[in-house]
This record gives sequence, structure tokens and C-alpha cells, in this order.
Amino acid sequence: MATATLTSKGQTTIPKEVRDHLHVSPGDKLDFLIDAEGRVVVRPATLDVRQLKGMLKRKRVKPVSLEEMDRAIAEGAARKRA
Repeated sequence: MATATLTSKGQTTIPKEVRDHLHVSPGDKLDFLIDAEGRVVVRPATLDVRQLKGMLKRKRVKPVSLEEMDRAIAEGAARKRA
């Protein structure tokens, strides 16, 4: 089990074993979460850009043209004014 010491300023060094497991490097951010049982979970707050692939893709949705977007914006603005 990896162990770290907390300084008087609340700082610590993440042990190499844990850094390697989380695939984090200097400058990366970490999230500290407390789960329902009171356990602390540490996870990387940064994602590799490759993990974002396909995140916004929706199946069976027809792409919308710029003209259709402009028309929808104009209609929404007209409804607000009415």
C-alpha cells in the first residue's frame, strides 16, 4: 500500500505507484470525491482527447444546415417578442 505524508499546508506528494496507476503527470488535475459510504475516491480530472471521440455523436439525427439554424433562432426570437 502506498503512503503519503500531509504537510502543515495541506499538501502531499502522490506516490509514484498511484500516479502511474492513474496515468497522471505534473500539471494534471485530480478530483477528490467522497462516496456514499464516506470513502475518498481520487480520479484524474483531465481526459485524454482520444476519450472524447464520439461523445457528441447522436445516431439517426439528420445534420442541420446553417440556414435551418438561423431560421430556428429567428423563430425563437420572434416567439419571445410576441
